[in-house]
Amino acid sequence: MKCKQYAAWLQYDRIEEEPIRALQAEFFSSIAASYESEVVAAAVKELCVYAKAALGTAPNRTAFAKQDRPCIFLGLKNDTDWNAYGIAAEKLLQLAGEGFLLETIGRQLYIIGGSDRGVLYGVFHLLRLLQTGSDIAALQVLEQPANSLRLMNQWDNADGTIERGYAGRSIFYENNEIKADLARVRDYARLLASVGINGISVNNVNVHQVETSFITSEGLPAVARIADVFREYGIRLLLSVNFASPIEVGGLSTADPLDVQVKEWWRKTAAEIYRHIPDFLGFLVKADSEHRPGPFTYGRDHADGANMLGEALEPFGGLVIWRCFVYNCMQDWRDRSTDRAKAAYDHFQPLDGRFHANVILQIKNGPMDFQVREPVSPLFGAMPLTNQSMEFQITQEYTGQQKHLCYLVPQWKQVLEFDTHVNGPGSTVKRIVDGSLFGRPYSGIAAVSNIGDDENWTGHTLAQANLYGYGRLIWKPELSAEDIAGEWIRLTFGHDPAVVSTVSELLMNSWPIYESYTAPLGVGWMVAPNHHYGPDVDGYEYSRWGTYHFADRDGIGVDRTVETGTGYTAQYAEPNAAMYNDIRRCPDELLLFFHHVPYSHRLHSGETVIEHIYNTRFQGAERAEKMKEQWQSLEGKIDSARYEQVLGRLTEQAVHAKHWRDVINTYFYRKSGVSDALGRLIYT
Repeated sequence: MKCKQYAAWLQYDRIEEEPIRALQAEFFSSIAASYESEVVAAAVKELCVYAKAALGTAPNRTAFAKQDRPCIFLGLKNDTDWNAYGIAAEKLLQLAGEGFLLETIGRQLYIIGGSDRGVLYGVFHLLRLLQTGSDIAALQVLEQPANSLRLMNQWDNADGTIERGYAGRSIFYENNEIKADLARVRDYARLLASVGINGISVNNVNVHQVETSFITSEGLPAVARIADVFREYGIRLLLSVNFASPIEVGGLSTADPLDVQVKEWWRKTAAEIYRHIPDFLGFLVKADSEHRPGPFTYGRDHADGANMLGEALEPFGGLVIWRCFVYNCMQDWRDRSTDRAKAAYDHFQPLDGRFHANVILQIKNGPMDFQVREPVSPLFGAMPLTNQSMEFQITQEYTGQQKHLCYLVPQWKQVLEFDTHVNGPGSTVKRIVDGSLFGRPYSGIAAVSNIGDDENWTGHTLAQANLYGYGRLIWKPELSAEDIAGEWIRLTFGHDPAVVSTVSELLMNSWPIYESYTAPLGVGWMVAPNHHYGPDVDGYEYSRWGTYHFADRDGIGVDRTVETGTGYTAQYAEPNAAMYNDIRRCPDELLLFFHHVPYSHRLHSGETVIEHIYNTRFQGAERAEKMKEQWQSLEGKIDSARYEQVLGRLTEQAVHAKHWRDVINTYFYRKSGVSDALGRLIYT
């Protein structure tokens, strides 16, 4: 039996309450499936796994349900006369694609999908409901996913390392080969399917030599083995591709997207991919970014490059997902006019309407790079004629690297709820990326994965909440961060009220706590270069990356106003542009992202900037210590392996938060010369 850390939220503990177990066992006595596919087979298998673990039973298997017998009946909306079983036709009319209907009628429970994926998602939702206390005899649920593409981006390398990986090594690769044993990949596919993920790219967007060969006839058979595993759980494979592949593995002298030979090479390559992987989803591309090759080399633009790949994939129904993380990574820090935050908008917005229908622009949630706090990227909604998707980062590159607790669902929730006003009030980001605001055919959300081969998958056991929460949120953005946390806690740790309330408080407070002792007021980038863990206030200040805070003896912050700064605020639609541009109206939490202010500047909170810096660093360190104490109150209520693992992480966080506090406070005391009004210890 897998340990609880490894099982994550799919533990299926035995139900001890006899009446509940007996009632569920009656329904689980028989499972019928009117449609056969490997995805439906996985759904049936999951029901059987639950029945054995939670109920101690082994269901009988049939093709159709007998109306007078208890049963769970699985099927597609069009493969059975559901009206004969009492299912209302109007409900089935609402069901499409990957949606599902759960309905209990008498002694039978129906799980009906718009597709076989819908059946699988319905099964996992049923088991989630049963584990969190719902009555199997009174179920009536109809759900459709808000986003058609719900993607995971692995930044795994063929040598077994993971870029920005904080939970061990790759589960896919070892010694520049795909692993022979893919059992753990199958377990990962099951976890992803349980929260509705339907696509995955399995190699780093920085495509190295070995990974470049994945799209060749020699490399594809091994890649197809991974695709086979994910296909069982309704997840389609993408590959990150090297734009220079025609040169590096194709023997051509150019990768010019308008060159006839290059176009033909990609068309033949696409055909070869689909010969090995018939349901291949498409390419993920990082081009002309951080020294990666791209169309700029040939005097072409992003539309030229993306469309060339789109044309190659179009006959097979494939997609091109083109990342918008493009900026000048060789910036001169002396140049105050160049602003990295403006780059994505400047590069892509003028190209609106030029991208093919099967091209999707993947935009990071903020204009910089997954900082603990930054504004929403102004590119969202600025291209109404172009498919746009969101890119989040589950792996905690700048938010504690899974050594610190930082529950990110509240951050993502804020981004999705942000009203861009690009098409009037109500033009929220979630309506842009789900395609509904402008009627775009392709839409969705992707995120950089936080898993590795650690026993608990995510390095920090509580970081599993980010992986779970990402899937649940992008399936149904209306869910609250609190509700998602509550689900995960009950599935992972059980129903003890003390455990549920304490862990919920830890999760919900963790992002504000992490922010409070790290980068103040939206300024970002106060981390050590390269590895991005721990404080180094000036580590990036005189670098080529465009990541400056401009602290001096008088003040701090980046002037991005129209009148005196870089003009970045003008990239937003009104009234957001005016709000951010006006120092009197700019939200405190983003003040230093948009304005350079003196340390004496008074915030809306009433504090001066320097008081805020000192107060939040001291408070953050105290609250980090309190988190450890809160967890210690649960000793004996959680199994020792997970208790000790989390305690070790929270202990490290409490110590490191004090280090952050002292480094940041000392830096700003030395810069400003302003003492702490409360006389607390600041090292000089």
